[in-house]
Parts: sequence; C-alpha cells; structure tokens
Amino acid sequence: MKTVVSVSLGSSRRDHSAVLSLMGEEVHLARRGMDGSIERALDTIAALDGHVDALGLGGVDRWLSVGPHRYTVPTGERLAQAATATPVVDGGGIKAVWEPMVVQALVADGILRPGQTALMVSALDRYPMAAALDAAGIRLVCGDLMFSARIDYPIRSLAELEELGRRLVPEMVKLPFEQLYPVGEDQEATPDPRFLRHFEEADVVAGDFHYIRRYLAGRLDGKVMLTTTTTAADVDRLWSRGLSTLATTSPQLDGRTFGTNVLEAALVAVSGVGAADPRWPDTVRAAGLAPFVRRRPAQELA
Repeated sequence: MKTVVSVSLGSSRRDHSAVLSLMGEEVHLARRGMDGSIERALDTIAALDGHVDALGLGGVDRWLSVGPHRYTVPTGERLAQAATATPVVDGGGIKAVWEPMVVQALVADGILRPGQTALMVSALDRYPMAAALDAAGIRLVCGDLMFSARIDYPIRSLAELEELGRRLVPEMVKLPFEQLYPVGEDQEATPDPRFLRHFEEADVVAGDFHYIRRYLAGRLDGKVMLTTTTTAADVDRLWSRGLSTLATTSPQLDGRTFGTNVLEAALVAVSGVGAADPRWPDTVRAAGLAPFVRRRPAQELA
C-alpha cells in the first residue's frame, strides 16, 4: 500500500485519514494540520521525507498562475524544499487538468448552465477552473481582491483578472501567507459577513472551501457549490443554509473530501508521473477519478 501525507497549515481539528483505491492500488491518505505554524510544517515535512511515497502541501500554494504567467509563493516553495527525497505537490497539477473536466461534466449534466453567475472566491489559485466556467458561458465574479486583500472589488472577467494579476500578484506573494489565506484557527472562525451580497447574487459558489467558509454568513437557497476539502460537519452546515447541490472535485471518503494536494500526491505515488511530465494529462484522464455530487437531501426540501 502506498502512503501519502498532506502537511497542512490549517487546523489540526480537521485531520483525517482514509484509504483510496486508485489505478488498481490502495493508497493510505492522511492529513496533518499544523495550526498555522510554518516551522512545525517544515519539521514535519523533513521528518516524513523519504518515509512516505508523496507529500502534499495543504493550505498553501507553491505557485499562483495568471493565464500563462506563474508566480512563486515563497512560503509554499520553502515548504516544498524541506523534502529532498519524496515528491511534494500542492494540487496545481490536479487543478490544471482534472478540475476543468469536472466543470465540463457538470455542464453536460445540467448542474451548471450558461447564463448563471459564479462567485469564484479565488481564481488565481484555480485559474483553470475559472477559465472552464467562463468557456461554459457562466458569468464570473472573481473574489481575489475581496477574500485575499479585503477590498470590495469584484473582478468580472478573465482579462481583468489577468491584468490585475500581472500588476499585483508579484507583490502580494511577498506578504506573510496568513494575511492572504485563512490558516490555523482562522479556518474555524465565525464567518465574516462583509461580502455577503456577492454570495447572495451568485447562482454558483466555486473555489477553495476555506475562503468560502470564512465569509459565508448568509443563506444558500437554490445555489450550487463547487469546492473541495469538506467535512461531514461542513456538509451538514451547507444543507442547513439551503444549498441545492454540492459538487466536490475530489471523491468523498469516510464522510469527507480531501484537498487537491492529497489527490495529486496519491496519483503521483501510484503512477510515478508528476505534473511536469508530458504524460501527466493522460495519466489524470486514465486514473478513473470521479467528483462527488450530491443534491440536498429530500427531507431538507420539504
């Protein structure tokens, strides 16, 4: 059995383990939250290096992409360099290939429809998903400035996102990571209502669940959510707020869905192929991955 571990800057209260069957092999998956401590994460990665088949970085990206441009996130790069023998991934390879395929499948199933409005909480860390939504005729509202910089300025096109990204991302990635993304206990803080109207105006809420949860202060009646890293408690909370359909880009295992970094680490572990390899897209397509899609339980609709 292969073993992969996600070392996350998030809360340790969200830790979980499970077994995934992938490409004819079983993979033991584990998440270890570092409660926001970068030093603990560095020590943990160094201790696991050479003792597991692949490592994932949770709660931090190694790079942010803006169209054809890619910018290194110093915190993510520092963590990745703490391992010298075991491959380290941040989920970007899954986001680039698999997540657009999930969008296309949801459109084909009628769950996502042209003309809808999608609030993409952070498009810079999921540019391929944002591009796939745009290509499907779904109106984008990108919340990167709102949820990363607390500036109430919705970005309404990929062209505007790319222009702002070229101007702002090189400086934003130099900031302490906890200023840009909820880590540690911030992942479980009381939701901030300041951008509530953008949730209310959207038909679809898409992107990183920790951003969604941090600012989700209102109702979700009739809405679709496309995300990942949800626990059973998260899903119950979404149903209680009236969510119509939940789709996650990773499968549900023992009541929760892992992050893209875990899924990518598992695929690297069993295939030996990484995202920089030209065989990666075909490897992802051949892996037999499936999103988790669930409509609001019937008893909740009564």
